[in-house]
Amino acid sequence: MAIMITDECINCGACEPECPNTAIYEGGAQWRWADGTTLKQVEVDGGQVVAGTAPQTPVSDEYYYIVSDKCTECVGFHEEPQCAAVCPVDCCVDDPDYRESEEKLVAKKEWLHAAS
Repeated sequence: MAIMITDECINCGACEPECPNTAIYEGGAQWRWADGTTLKQVEVDGGQVVAGTAPQTPVSDEYYYIVSDKCTECVGFHEEPQCAAVCPVDCCVDDPDYRESEEKLVAKKEWLHAAS
């Protein structure tokens, strides 16, 4: 599963630099597939191919957010999700809408960081 940031976020930003996938963004900031990954292009829902550097719509305008499709819960990098470990208000929690097995998280990590 992915991690999500709840609306209890105080916008301290402690989580953002801890993410090995650059999946955490400040509220209102556009995100990109290529940020912190080796992705050059990505096939999204419906089969459309987008450039990895193309700006994507922010998930939240009010507080920090995690792009679920880039979150691997730090599998392959750390023993536990680093965003949750450093969050002073415990608002980085499991996202019930994105349940993934450890095998899927490992595969996602390998996809995000494939050797060029």
